[in-house]
Amino acid sequence: MARKIGSSADITGPRIRSAALGLFARHGFAAVSMRQIAAAVGVQAGALYLYTPDKQALLFDLMHDHMTSLLAAFAALPAQATPQARLDQFARFHIGYHLDRPEAVFIAYMELRALTPENFTAIEALRHEYEDHLQSILTQGAASGAFLLPDAKMATLALIAMLTGVTNWYRPDGRLSREDVQSLYAEMALRSVGAAPSDAREI
Repeated sequence: MARKIGSSADITGPRIRSAALGLFARHGFAAVSMRQIAAAVGVQAGALYLYTPDKQALLFDLMHDHMTSLLAAFAALPAQATPQARLDQFARFHIGYHLDRPEAVFIAYMELRALTPENFTAIEALRHEYEDHLQSILTQGAASGAFLLPDAKMATLALIAMLTGVTNWYRPDGRLSREDVQSLYAEMALRSVGAAPSDAREI
């Protein structure tokens, strides 16, 4: 991962990251040059290299920070007593967290192909760590009889895809509020594994 060097990078670094995030999300990683990022920040292209060795390292840093922040936020959630309550909590958390970060989410899923093999392996490990939290909820729910599902891994991937998909269509001024969407998707998640929404805690 790139290291920020000196006071100049400390000041410019967040602006570079913000500009790169927006440009990668709008135009795609391959179509964006370091010169374009520098222009968006208002610095010479050479100044970028005080912050990051190259565009690949910048992409990796953005993805790595997104995943580690996601894992930290999930770890900070209060413990729930039942698998139903844990699944309800996971669904609401996943949607809320990702709706706040649509550009980071888009890059994290669509630009995996742009990573070098080494960087891809590191990001995939973090993705699997997050998915394992959901798979653990489903596995424990199935073992206790709270959930009915034939394959916890497949159910994990299906639920992650369903919950993340909200970022593709949700609009703050749309028919449903964020809370409405979180409640409806939590209900769908529970029903998809054979659990009644009334079994989950109220949030």
